[in-house]
Amino acid sequence: MNQRIGLGEDRHRLDQPGTGPLRIGGVNVPHERGLVGHSDADVLLHAITDALLGAIGEPDIGQLFPDHDDANRGRESRDFLHFAMERVRAAGYELVNLDCVILAEKPKLAPYKDAMRHAIAAILEVPVAEVSLKAKTGEGVGAVGREEAIDARCVVLVCREHSAD
Repeated sequence: MNQRIGLGEDRHRLDQPGTGPLRIGGVNVPHERGLVGHSDADVLLHAITDALLGAIGEPDIGQLFPDHDDANRGRESRDFLHFAMERVRAAGYELVNLDCVILAEKPKLAPYKDAMRHAIAAILEVPVAEVSLKAKTGEGVGAVGREEAIDARCVVLVCREHSAD
């Protein structure tokens, strides 16, 4: 077997109050503030997209879907993630698993983690057991702790079985 690892990371600023809901992991989370971005700003799906693309040596989300292209304005991040998974499969790989961390001071994300795992698994067309998700706070430190931004990090493992030529 040929295995490859990909790492993805993304950060989006939180908008002013009254801009919610917050979209993370393909799920609308009730919150007074949304994330700022050219697309729907789903920070978690962006991190996963970059991790998948990185695992197969492809360009990152910013190169493939630039924020200066009006075609990407307001676009759903699930489109980017679906595209990345198609590229992974076209390269002959399958997802083994992904492990993600969302860093947000507020809102508390624990009640939404299972829905996010299911949404991600559905987009990727993989079993939910292959999707791991943790949520952490910033402990009052940095941009996350001051509630200025939300970060997401993800690592993926993909594999390809070699044919017996």
